[in-house]
Amino acid sequence: MWAAVLWGAVAASSLVIGAVLGVVRNWSDRVIGCVLGFGAGALISSVSFELAQEGFEASGGLAVGIGLALGALAFFFGDRLVARIGGRSGGTAAGLPLALGAMLDGIPEQAVLGIGLAAGQGISVALLVAIFVSNLPESIGSSTDMKQAGRSTRTILIGWTLVALVCVLATLGGYGLSQVGGDRFEGVIDGFAAGALLVMLISSMIPEAQQKATDYAALSAVLGYAVAASLSAAS
Repeated sequence: MWAAVLWGAVAASSLVIGAVLGVVRNWSDRVIGCVLGFGAGALISSVSFELAQEGFEASGGLAVGIGLALGALAFFFGDRLVARIGGRSGGTAAGLPLALGAMLDGIPEQAVLGIGLAAGQGISVALLVAIFVSNLPESIGSSTDMKQAGRSTRTILIGWTLVALVCVLATLGGYGLSQVGGDRFEGVIDGFAAGALLVMLISSMIPEAQQKATDYAALSAVLGYAVAASLSAAS
């Protein structure tokens, strides 16, 4: 359990680091978009090699398929709820709702870390890198918007620290869910996390990377995929 808390904190720490970076200076859209693209490519690799493959091996295709559908629906409706309160809108008025959108994105990512630890697989370096990198551009962009809207640095950093704490709890939740579900439901749990991640990637992360970095986003995504796949193979 403590390992889940520790590694969850390491992954979520990039949310706070990104908030600090967003407060201290302005970053170009191309830089943010390239980092988003790298993170998206790394997460696609993690879905393929860390979740779907292990789910198939543990429980077969039906269990993974059920999990994929449930995870996709859960994120889809959660994302619609956040969008309704402004969490997916741009502009300086969004403020805290933008952080809520980032938190929703981070929950399935972080839960995967806990699932892997509960299954006795140890920490996945590839997944850890993917989550750490993918958190940065969202917190940088959102904290920049909040600063431009007149929010104090203290308020911004406290807000993102709370978001990071929720993400750590998501890691612990994934660990507990996997422990309760056991081997019988491992494929469903892996599929659930994969489905949520895929909807997040397609609905928000990849379009934003393309919008900010144009064609460079695709190149950075391939680089992210290659790095994560290599780390998965090495581990």
